[in-house]
This record gives sequence, C-alpha cells and structure tokens, in this order.
Amino acid sequence: MKKIINILSILTLFLMVGCQEDEKSFGDINAPTNLQVTADIVGKTTDLPFGDGTGVVKFTATADNAISYKYVFSDGTSANAPSGIYDKRFTQNGINTYTVTVIASGAGGIATNTTLEVEVKSDFVDAEAVQFLTGGTHKNWYWAASEPGHLGVGQNDSDATKNYYANYYQAAPFEKAGSPNSSCLYENVMTFSIDGTQLKFELDNGGHTFFNTAFQSVVGGTAGEDFCYNYNTAGLKTVSMSPSESVVAANNIAGQTRGTMLNFSDGGFMGYYIGQSSYEILSITENRMVVRAVMGGNPALAWYHIFTTIQPTQDATDYTNLVWSDEFNTDGAPDSSKWGYNLGAGGWGNGELQNYTNSPTNVSVQGGNLKITAKAQTLGGSNYTSARLISENKFEFTYGKIEFRAKLPTGGGTWPALWLLGQNYATNTWPACGEIDVMEHKGNVPNVIHGTLHYPGHSGGNGNANTTTTTNASTEFHIYKAIWSPSSIRFYVDNVLFHSVLNSGTLPFNSDFFLIMNVAMGGTFGGVIDPLFIQSSMEVDYVRVYQ
Repeated sequence: MKKIINILSILTLFLMVGCQEDEKSFGDINAPTNLQVTADIVGKTTDLPFGDGTGVVKFTATADNAISYKYVFSDGTSANAPSGIYDKRFTQNGINTYTVTVIASGAGGIATNTTLEVEVKSDFVDAEAVQFLTGGTHKNWYWAASEPGHLGVGQNDSDATKNYYANYYQAAPFEKAGSPNSSCLYENVMTFSIDGTQLKFELDNGGHTFFNTAFQSVVGGTAGEDFCYNYNTAGLKTVSMSPSESVVAANNIAGQTRGTMLNFSDGGFMGYYIGQSSYEILSITENRMVVRAVMGGNPALAWYHIFTTIQPTQDATDYTNLVWSDEFNTDGAPDSSKWGYNLGAGGWGNGELQNYTNSPTNVSVQGGNLKITAKAQTLGGSNYTSARLISENKFEFTYGKIEFRAKLPTGGGTWPALWLLGQNYATNTWPACGEIDVMEHKGNVPNVIHGTLHYPGHSGGNGNANTTTTTNASTEFHIYKAIWSPSSIRFYVDNVLFHSVLNSGTLPFNSDFFLIMNVAMGGTFGGVIDPLFIQSSMEVDYVRVYQ
C-alpha cells in the first residue's frame, strides 16, 4: 500500500516565458509559479492513518501570479476553487488512492499544473439506493408529472422546528405541458447505470432543457418566465454519493431525508436547470424518488423533484380498435382504394426541388414494403423525382393512434415525412387547417427525429416541435407513432414519448385529417442536397390507425 500523503511537499514549477512586449489587455502575462498544494485528511491519526472514514480531504493550493485554481480528481469529478481552498469528500467505499491534478491559472489563461495522490478511507455507502436507482444494471426515470408537486420550491433555512417541503410552490399535474415554452420538461429520460462499481447518469431531453429564469444567461436568454432552450446534455456523468449535510439532515424531523447526496460530475443535473449538480435524496423506492436541491446562487430556496420509473401519460386515452391499415402485402402499385397522389413540382411552399410522380420508379410495393424513392432525375424542370401519397377523400378521421413502421432514406438533402393534414385546407388555409408531423427527418442530420404541430402562430420553422435521437434510422425499421385525442397530441418513437402538447377547442386538431407519406428533396427543411446523391428510398412496412 502506498504511503499516505497527508501534507504534500512543496512543488515548485518554473515556466520560462520568452521576451515579448507587454500584452496591453491583461498587463504582464506570466505563468503561475511556485505552485504549492497541501492535502489534509480529516481525522487522520496514528491509529487512523487514512482518516476518520468521512472521506473528506481539505486541499489548499497557492501560487505566485495565480488568479484561480481548478481541481481534477480521478473519481471523475472536478471543481473550480478561485481561492485555492477546496474540501473534497471521496465516496468510494473502503481505502482508495486517488490522483489529484491541480491547475493554477494566471492572466490570459496561462496555466501551471501539478499532480499528487491521496489515500483515504470512506465508510459511506448506500447500496440500497444504488440498487433502486439502477435496478442492478440500468434504469430509466421520468418526471412524475401526474403527481401534484412533482416540481416545487420551498424554504431552506435553519429553523429546526420547520418541516421542509415545497411550501412556496407546487406544480399541478402536467402543469408544464401547457405551453411550448416549458413542455420539454416532461420529455426528459434520466438513466442511472452501473459501470463496474461506478454509478453513472445520462439525461436525454432531445437537446431541449427547461431553464429556471435566473439561469437563462447560461444560454444567452433574457430573464423572464422559465423557458425551454437548446442545450446539450449528452454524455455520461459520474455520480458520487455522500452523506447529506443539508439543513434537512441537520434538522431531521420525522425522517425527512434519507441522508444521501447524489453529486453529478461535469455540470450534470436532473432535468430542470437551477445551477446545481448535487441533490439530496429525501426518499426512494424501486419506482419512485423524491429529491431536493438548494438553488444555485440562492441558498434560501430549495427545489423539490419527484421522479418515477413508470412513464406517466398526460392523457390516459389510448386507442386499441384497428379501424384502417395498409400492410403493403401485394406487390405492384399502392392500393388505389386507399391512396392517391399529389403530382408535380413547384416547391410545395417550402422551396423543395423534386417533381412528384406516380411512376413505379418512384413508388411501388415490393416484398411487403411500400417504397418511395427519391432520384436524381430531370423531369419538368426539376432535377429530382419522388412521390407523395395521400389518403385524402379515401380515409379521413378525427382522433386516434397513428402508427407508421418505416426505414428512412439516406443522403444529404433528403426529407422524408409521415404526417397528417386537416382535410379542410382548401377553405381553411394552412396553417389554420392544422398539420400533425408524426415524423420528419433530415438526411443532413441523421437519426434525429422531429415531431411537430403546425397551427396559427406556429407555421414554418416556428412549429410546436421537439426532437429525439434514435439509432440506425436508415438501416433499421422503427415505429413512429402519434396518439391524438381531444385533450392532447403525443409523439413517440419506438413507444418512447418525446413530445406532448395539450389539445383544446381553440386549436384546429378537432376535425378530420388525412394521411400523407412523401420524400422531399432540399427545401427549407431538407437543406443542401449532396451533389453525389443518386437515389434513396423510404420503406414503410405498415400504416395503422386505431380508434
């Protein structure tokens, strides 16, 4: 076993800086020198050489010409420490050796660093919570949106006589689904997993993050109401556990807390951005978890979150009676009793570059699948041909579950779509007639699936939309589904909800619509077409409508 490093010897690093004129923006730019770091293990004695089991190490870094410091730990976490002083709790159970890199930054971002090791003991473990979080391998968690108070805020003060809960604000069931500004919250999928002995976390929110108004400057927003912004949360985060030292833990009245903290690396957070990466578990079972987090920058407030492993639905409505389908089991042309065509060129309102035909080279049924093929082919002034099938005047309906099982084309500029249009579009001009885009895909951005509603105030690029990322969209079949009811319209890929919008009598989604399947080329959504594009097909295994 390595000898414990309690107080490190002084490490002096000199960086030679060449002669240059003074940088007038920063003054003299000199790398920090004389970087010294001490690491004191809390509770270390002769009898306890690795500390008292809390796992806490108190670090102090100093250097000449340094204006800030950063600590990077081998357990996957890191921390900025402007003063150089940082208390770190190591949480891996037992006696473990950790590598610590300390970076001292000077004016102009010039940095000096050094590395050391500490060997420390931690007695803390919450194996039951890990089992609940991961199910032993991995487990998905969702906002318990059907519960009152699934998102709430309450006081966070030192009054030991108070119970701590969301006493200032509690969201009503599905409250945040009522506006496109906030509906992205309920599309969060949070996955906890085990990698060896390390707890990991990943937040999948389709790239749309619900920001607390106080933190909108992080994404260049203007403070106002809470809002959904494009914000990348991809990538696995490391999660460490530690004993809770919160007000709730200190004033534990009738078991208000489990006493376990979840600490996320790399700025990880649990769905709602409040400038915080540490959450206290108040309670957890196999299917339900309640956490709280002190709001970053405002220690007087704590936010409360409730999560579930059973994905809630805003609208319990489902439709199971199959009323119409096409399984594409007969080779040749599509069934003319079910499908007609839109024909011709002209951009179709989106600057598209294809000419739609009903030629068997563009549309046919083969081997149990409908194939809509876009081709680089000159016709009627267009350089591309494709097909667009419609069920107008053959099958139109109000409300139901719509399923397409499809494999998408490849190639920059391809724009496949599976969608519905209000049948009264001739007299109720788009977008007033309404449009439900169950699936759209850009060949220039593979595997990102768009689900969108268009209606007044939400035309063109301002559609009420969200995205999700699948795998192998162009090499494997996936199920693209919408459940359309009087109270909501919900979008799914492979039965996973990724977008939900409240329906009401003020919206145009309460009358007959018809089905459309097409592959466009280029245009405002499809973008630049690959000059090497020759042809590619969207294959549809079936279309089914349930009511």
